[in-house]
Amino acid sequence: MNKRTIMHSDMNAFFASVEQQINPALRGKPIAVIGSHERTVVTTSSYEARAYGVKTGMTKYEAKQLCPHIILVAGNTNRYTDTCRRLVEIYQQYTPIVEVYSIDEVFLDITGSILLFGDAETIARKIKQDIRERLGRLTCSIGIAHNKLLAKLASDMKKPDGLVIINQEDLKKLLEQLPVKELCGIGSRLENHLAALGIKTCGELGRTPIHLLKNRFGVIGEQLKLMAQGIDDSPVIPMGQEPNARSVGHSMTLDKDVSDVETLEQHILQLSEMVGRRLRRGGYMGRTIALTLRYSDFTTFTKQCSIGTHMNSSLDIYIVAKDILNTIRLQKSIRLVGVSVCNLIKNIAQIPLFNADRSKQSATRAMDDINDRYGDFCITWGALIERYHHKGVISPSWRPDSVKCVNFSEQKNKKV
Repeated sequence: MNKRTIMHSDMNAFFASVEQQINPALRGKPIAVIGSHERTVVTTSSYEARAYGVKTGMTKYEAKQLCPHIILVAGNTNRYTDTCRRLVEIYQQYTPIVEVYSIDEVFLDITGSILLFGDAETIARKIKQDIRERLGRLTCSIGIAHNKLLAKLASDMKKPDGLVIINQEDLKKLLEQLPVKELCGIGSRLENHLAALGIKTCGELGRTPIHLLKNRFGVIGEQLKLMAQGIDDSPVIPMGQEPNARSVGHSMTLDKDVSDVETLEQHILQLSEMVGRRLRRGGYMGRTIALTLRYSDFTTFTKQCSIGTHMNSSLDIYIVAKDILNTIRLQKSIRLVGVSVCNLIKNIAQIPLFNADRSKQSATRAMDDINDRYGDFCITWGALIERYHHKGVISPSWRPDSVKCVNFSEQKNKKV
């Protein structure tokens, strides 16, 4: 494989920076972007708030304890996805090979762009300048290397507004004492398992015999050794060429703990409609429905059921999910509910055989058309009239349709 030049751009405190750019009164002040429901958590915080120890995932009460004068700002999904689109337009001026990794992160393969725009550092500085000129106070940290793994590592090494280049001749020295947790994909659990083997640095991991890693970690053992050596051949996948989804799901944290089944069923219906709409929009059907519940003590479990045919009807998904709920003997009140569908197929049209099924399909299409035109839940099931606006809903992919921004929220940068 020819030597590549890969860039990773990571927007700094993205949501908070967007809010500070739009509202000058927030600039230079500690702010935290949160959801708009009562039991929300910090999505991101400004660097002024981070100086007090405020971190993503904290409750707003915890944030206020650390920083009593923090300003809490309700997040605006449309505002961030619009900014994401504008950022992608900037990146695409320098290369068509742009992979949107999350709503605030992208990989760029600029191997073929260097002859046009100058060396990698020149391109990075031009991108930073374009962002400042078009989007104001927003900044990004950029990492440059010969593969995606190292480019992302580089972008994390200097924040905010950093620019780090990892040259191949410096790689061995860099990785020797680098903690394994610094590599994208190695989370706390895997870090602990490695530590139990006496492996704490990439240098130690890279020297570990492959058979020991395979015996302990199975098929990923070989991949771990390659990562520790800075080896990664994964391509930058341009938009529109992403692999098909393996599952589609939504979850919501409830405004208050719920123990009665009827209320839970109404939330499940809302989630089933959201999942069904995403399936239909993407041309998917699935045959395995999963229900996730989280108790008030944060104990979380998932139960699933596979059926004999593929489906994307919201009502059919709801019926299966409700049947799953009825098999569960609840031990405590419920804090979070999630519905997902997997075992997907794509672009398989099923023609209903019976009049009732044809009528249901026509009604579903009519609902989708109206909601696509006028907004989600503009028309909805009668049981959801009072609940369609629930503010605790989480999309695990927050994917703006036109740019396919992926992996936001709890899935963002998720590590093993």
